[in-house]
Amino acid sequence: MQENQNKMEIFLNKVPQVTIFFWIIKVLCTTVGETFADFINFNIGLGLTFTTIIMGVAFFIALLFQFKANKYVPVIYWVTVVLISVFGTLVTDNLTDNMSVPLELSTAIFSVLLGLTFIFWYLSEKTLSIHSIFNTKREVFYWLTILFTFALGTAVGDLYSEQLGFGYLNTGIGVVIIIALVFLAYKFLQLDGVLAFWIAYILTRPLGASLGDYLSQPKANGGLGLGTTVTSMIFLIAILAIIVFLSSSKIDINAKSDIAETNQSNANKKHVLTQTIVVLGIFLVVSISGYIWRSNNIASQGAGEQATLAGQLDDFVKIENDILNAVNKNDFASSKKGADNLEYQWDTQEPKLRKIDGATWTKIDGTIDVVLASVRSSNPDINKCKTALNNSLSTINTANK
Repeated sequence: MQENQNKMEIFLNKVPQVTIFFWIIKVLCTTVGETFADFINFNIGLGLTFTTIIMGVAFFIALLFQFKANKYVPVIYWVTVVLISVFGTLVTDNLTDNMSVPLELSTAIFSVLLGLTFIFWYLSEKTLSIHSIFNTKREVFYWLTILFTFALGTAVGDLYSEQLGFGYLNTGIGVVIIIALVFLAYKFLQLDGVLAFWIAYILTRPLGASLGDYLSQPKANGGLGLGTTVTSMIFLIAILAIIVFLSSSKIDINAKSDIAETNQSNANKKHVLTQTIVVLGIFLVVSISGYIWRSNNIASQGAGEQATLAGQLDDFVKIENDILNAVNKNDFASSKKGADNLEYQWDTQEPKLRKIDGATWTKIDGTIDVVLASVRSSNPDINKCKTALNNSLSTINTANK
């Protein structure tokens, strides 16, 4: 009887079984979330706010189809994941770039929201398992969790890779190590499967961002130089190919999952609660210690320097003047290369400059975003480029005096 019930739950379940293909396509979706958002924002030139609105509408339309489906449909499910990855990334980017919300605060907010979602989900349904998403309430909790994992992963990834200056490569390597340790703890130390799953799900966001950044960044900046357009297309095609394979093979429906099922004794539930508290404690200690150590390290590096940005922005004045000269000559190939260099140098110097004067850094960062969007547009408008560059140069020169 119990076996028949489990089979019926799997059939009715509206999310896939967790296989190697699940994790591959999850990382691919996460990478697309990073590169496709940049492609629409910068290359098409829609801007961050308009891009967020468009992707938000697209996501909610896809989610509507997902809710209307009466079973797991690979195309609908994974299109929804792709769109929620882009939208979740843009939510954090808007908080950071448009509302000047510190990444530390964004990380804390989304951590709390994710934690509350888990708590209410468990109190309501007595399980956090993804193998029993067969009613509307559980599906609402599921997609809220997914949204917050993408937003949190974006905030954490940007905080450590950009603001603290670890870089995407080092951040990605660190994430791989953590995921490997979680997997080993699951295999050999009896770490709860559901807990291990959600930890890995959150961490694949900064991992995918690292991969996307490495592929899209110019070779001069340590990347492969594919650009956001090519990178997005490669991963979208790969996602489509896997979706077609999953739709025909149904391997993610019929596969037996490794994750522990939800029929647990009270003793086992207490054991899982203890594991959760211990794991959260470890993450808090390691992440906060790393944050404090790196912040102090950055502060000590700039201790002997003046406490303003005056005289420290000469390189950016030169880079933007070079871009402006290229724009005046209608040489947009050179201006786009200059934009790539501007973005890389600005991101590289972010930890030091932001520590000196965060408010001014944020103001300059906003003008640089406008420059990047106008210059990288698929059909750049020379007047818009000039206006963006002149405004940015004015802001930088004022801070540099």
